[in-house]
Amino acid sequence: MASLNDLSYADALVNLELLARQVVEGFITGLHKSPFHGFSVEFAEHRAYNPGDNIKNIDWKLYAKTDKLFVKRFEEETNLRCQLVIDTSSSMYFPRDSTVNKLQFAVRSAASLMYLLKRQRDAFGLSLFDETLYTHTKAASTTAHTKYMYGHLETALKASKLNTQTNIESALHQVAEAIPKRSLIILFSDMLNTALDDEKTAAIFAAIQHLKFNKHEIVIFNITDHAREVNFEFENRPYQFVDMESGKILKVQPHQVKESYLNNMATYRNKLQLKCAQYHIDLVDADIAKGYETVLQAYLIKRQKML
Repeated sequence: MASLNDLSYADALVNLELLARQVVEGFITGLHKSPFHGFSVEFAEHRAYNPGDNIKNIDWKLYAKTDKLFVKRFEEETNLRCQLVIDTSSSMYFPRDSTVNKLQFAVRSAASLMYLLKRQRDAFGLSLFDETLYTHTKAASTTAHTKYMYGHLETALKASKLNTQTNIESALHQVAEAIPKRSLIILFSDMLNTALDDEKTAAIFAAIQHLKFNKHEIVIFNITDHAREVNFEFENRPYQFVDMESGKILKVQPHQVKESYLNNMATYRNKLQLKCAQYHIDLVDADIAKGYETVLQAYLIKRQKML
């Protein structure tokens, strides 16, 4: 499968839409070659035949392949509305010495989902936030809208933010108020501001409840660099760790804090999983080193459940 992780940062800015297409087409090809046929990607431009549909719109070639009746979907038909919400705070720029950081992974994942959403005639919008919700677009599915969305994503890729904190709860409350129709809300964030902070966690899940009350479905892609953030894999030498949102500096030997760090990280991740299960939220662990299949598969599974 084509991977945007294999591409340089400069290349990623040339044509994000083209690169997203490579990822999605490679993903779909992989699905067709696999024994799992639970996804309806190949029917992106079709829907199941319903009594009363004009028989002239039946795709007889598809019927010959599947022994099921499908009709060709018209341009104005939309199955689902989706809002892509991306955390662009400073912590998302970690790691700075890698080919892809968390923000780049989030943006490229969102770009790939946009391509897939457009292919499936689904409407989508985009929300970008750090301390404030500074970009919010309504959902649409036109070609012009799609290009406009890719422009926002490319701008986010070019930005560089230092000591910018995140306010997930405020952003989600605003998104809940701004979206009038039932939608799938997809949040890309490292969720680190919930770590070991019960008050912050409660505030974020109150905002999620606001979305649920308005009949929205939510998927959280918890974006991490597993090697360093989850497993704390560092060489045994002195390091200077910098909090990318506050600017605080800690000088330490990794072996001095590793056990405590791993225990706290495990506690945080377990707490997040339990809270999401409690509120019936889909939480997807997205490691930036693993590519984009996890994101695309999770979206397709959720989409099938909603339709």
